[in-house]
Amino acid sequence: MATSRRDSLIDAAANLLDQGGPAAVTLRAVGKAVGVSHNAPYKHFANKEDLLAAVAARDLARSTPSVDAGPFEQLWAAMRLYVRWALRYPERFRLAYGRWSLQSQDVSAAALAARAGWVDLVTQAQAIGRMPAGDPHRVTALMLAAAHGAADLELSGHIAKDGSGAASAEDLVDDFFMQFGRR
Repeated sequence: MATSRRDSLIDAAANLLDQGGPAAVTLRAVGKAVGVSHNAPYKHFANKEDLLAAVAARDLARSTPSVDAGPFEQLWAAMRLYVRWALRYPERFRLAYGRWSLQSQDVSAAALAARAGWVDLVTQAQAIGRMPAGDPHRVTALMLAAAHGAADLELSGHIAKDGSGAASAEDLVDDFFMQFGRR
């Protein structure tokens, strides 16, 4: 499957972000990584913030993976995948869920769509009695806060399976679903 030049630039920016954080991402470096002129990225992105917004929007759009299971099991598996992604790509995690100075319609739309996917799964799990009743938006926020916080704690070294807290972020997600979910 052929990827567009824009997609190649986003891939390169994500790789540079993974290697050196936001400071490593410049339009010139992205152009060089893709093998195009240093001005070519400007045909697709107004500036660095616009390019980083595209990286964040793509990752947000991918944040509700489909798992072939019931809604409760799908939520649990998806939260585990979310934490794994955050730990594997900490700079992307910080970018996607950090504070934005740029108003990006792409990031906003991707974030809203991702949240709607999570809320839908929570609603389905509530309908079969596997998640507590209540506002599904609040239940979703609580679930995401637990997973996000667990990932952040592990990234900052405040928890570790063989150290502080005697648990990994993924362990805490499992604990959350075992305590919060209903059998």
